[in-house]
Amino acid sequence: MSTGNSQRPFWERDAGVCWHPYTQHGLQGSLLPIVGAEGAWLELADGRRILDAISSWWACLHGHGHPQLVGAIAKQAQQLDHVLFAGCTHAPAVELAEALAARAPGGLTRTFFSDDGSTAVEVALKACLQACAKRGEAARTRFLALEGGYHGDTFGAMAASDPEPFFRHFEELLFEVERIPIDSAALEQALCDRGDRYAALILEPIVQGAAGMRAVPPAFLQAARRLCDEQGVFLIADEVMTGFGRTGTLFACDQADIVPDALCLSKGLTAGMLPMAVTMFTEEIFASFHSTSRSDMFFHGHTFTANPIGCALALASLRVGEDEDTPGRLQRIGDRIKANLRSAFPAAETLDLRSFGGITAVNLPVADAGYFSDVGMRLKTACHDLAPDVLLRPLGNVLYAMPPACTTEAECDLIAERMQTVIEAVR
Repeated sequence: MSTGNSQRPFWERDAGVCWHPYTQHGLQGSLLPIVGAEGAWLELADGRRILDAISSWWACLHGHGHPQLVGAIAKQAQQLDHVLFAGCTHAPAVELAEALAARAPGGLTRTFFSDDGSTAVEVALKACLQACAKRGEAARTRFLALEGGYHGDTFGAMAASDPEPFFRHFEELLFEVERIPIDSAALEQALCDRGDRYAALILEPIVQGAAGMRAVPPAFLQAARRLCDEQGVFLIADEVMTGFGRTGTLFACDQADIVPDALCLSKGLTAGMLPMAVTMFTEEIFASFHSTSRSDMFFHGHTFTANPIGCALALASLRVGEDEDTPGRLQRIGDRIKANLRSAFPAAETLDLRSFGGITAVNLPVADAGYFSDVGMRLKTACHDLAPDVLLRPLGNVLYAMPPACTTEAECDLIAERMQTVIEAVR
């Protein structure tokens, strides 16, 4: 059916039909009209190229259009495009679950498939809560989380997240979650006081993304694992952003040598090419639902659970990650960008410069550092005006880069150069 507007370019028609995520349309200027992508680069409608320095919202792992991944999609689509995963199974799902179990922190033996990061978190919260009831601890109805945490935009994920700055409008509808600072003493106090009321602690290991790339140190993660064990509290690791090499190891939990009870994965799972997520569980949690009574099953599912094309793609991405040493590549990328910025800004400067594997972040020293602060808008404007050939998307007063693993040394230098230009213009 024709709308009568088909002769106008799509980026002009967008304003009449589309509603973009995390976008204030009353302030949004012109959109980037993307018509293609290859490697670390996006192609615009006018032929210009822009370096994807944020991996298209932290998802594009190996680079756009990787031929092995494109081939895996095409091959699987010709054989089996989709089938429900309730009462059915298929080889791509089984092989992916086996591959993940072989690579994830030891003890995570069961894979539950879903659609995206938020739903992976919902699955973890629901399963841990119900598992507590099944082991005779129905009083464990609360969750513990970290200040600054972000776990997604569905209602359970919003409840587990810090309501500031994104979810204050929904606060009255969210279940109660206690939040603590990233401090082992605070965690120990909370668990000692009310440990028998908590079903699980949820956290982002090594780095909190939406909070501005804030560190969650290995020592804290080790303390969290020990304290949760002492109090019988499940530990949920949200590695939607950090998984598959982003922090320099395949999983961020590896850096603390801990095994969570539930591990949430998405984004890099399919190298950012198709929506898919998994939540991995210990055999203990799975076994608590195993019964001859239908009422004891885990009541959760999605239409596209374990989509065969997505599973085949994820398997191919794991193979590419190993063949091309994606964690090592990302570590070298982060090291190079950080080194360039460190050279540009002497140690005496007040900038908080840090990196986690392939993630590099810098805080601009301002009094008003919130997500809606003026400096955030100035940073965004400066990125648009002064770095038109590099895609950067600041988080409040935090400017960061998280490029794909295919990024070359010259491209790293370009990212650092543009970040330097933006920082100098805004600080």
